Amino acid sequence: MNATTGMLAAGLLGIATLGAGVSGAIAQTAAPAAAPSGAAPAAGQRPQAVPAEWFKVCSTQGENEICNTQYTLIADTRQLITAVNLINVTGKVNQKVLQAVVPTGRVIPAGVQIKVDDKAPQTLNYSVCFPDRCIAEAELTDAMIASMKAGGQMTVTSINFQRQANPVPVTLSGFTNAYDGAPKAQPELAQRQQELNEALQKQAEERRKKFEDAQNAAKDGAAAQ
Repeated sequence: MNATTGMLAAGLLGIATLGAGVSGAIAQTAAPAAAPSGAAPAAGQRPQAVPAEWFKVCSTQGENEICNTQYTLIADTRQLITAVNLINVTGKVNQKVLQAVVPTGRVIPAGVQIKVDDKAPQTLNYSVCFPDRCIAEAELTDAMIASMKAGGQMTVTSINFQRQANPVPVTLSGFTNAYDGAPKAQPELAQRQQELNEALQKQAEERRKKFEDAQNAAKDGAAAQ
């Protein structure tokens, strides 16, 4: 992957965050070790992800068209759990890039493992880290695309700073239609962003209510003693 393609791919990340993969689908639950901070949560705790789905966005940058078929899992705390980007650059530059985006606090030499069902995993090496996320990349092959179209689930695994594996399941339901279909239009992306904000606001309100109920119960218990 040459430097020009790397810059083009990085430029698409702003588009990749728009819409955040929101849909009316049932919210998925990330694996316990997928806490955005990189630390494993307490036993039994699972960070809840807002609803997500595969979709494609396209953008023209200079003499190139960049299309990104993506799936983004965001926790109800608005923190990234993981994201997968299949980036197709056509025009003056022709390149296909497979990206995995994970939280910070990762063991860099280990890279990110992407596994489809029970097939052998592919390792993606880290290319850049920002304050809120790290990006691992590899060439996107026809074999990987075919595997994802035929598969049921992808597992994205990174190693956190405690040297614990953080496997995150990503459904492949809807991937083929997103990859082969037309890109989403701007109004649809704006609607997805609105749905995301509403879902996050609702979940934040539910957390606040549970906290207040727990506080009131503790006060009532103390008063009864």
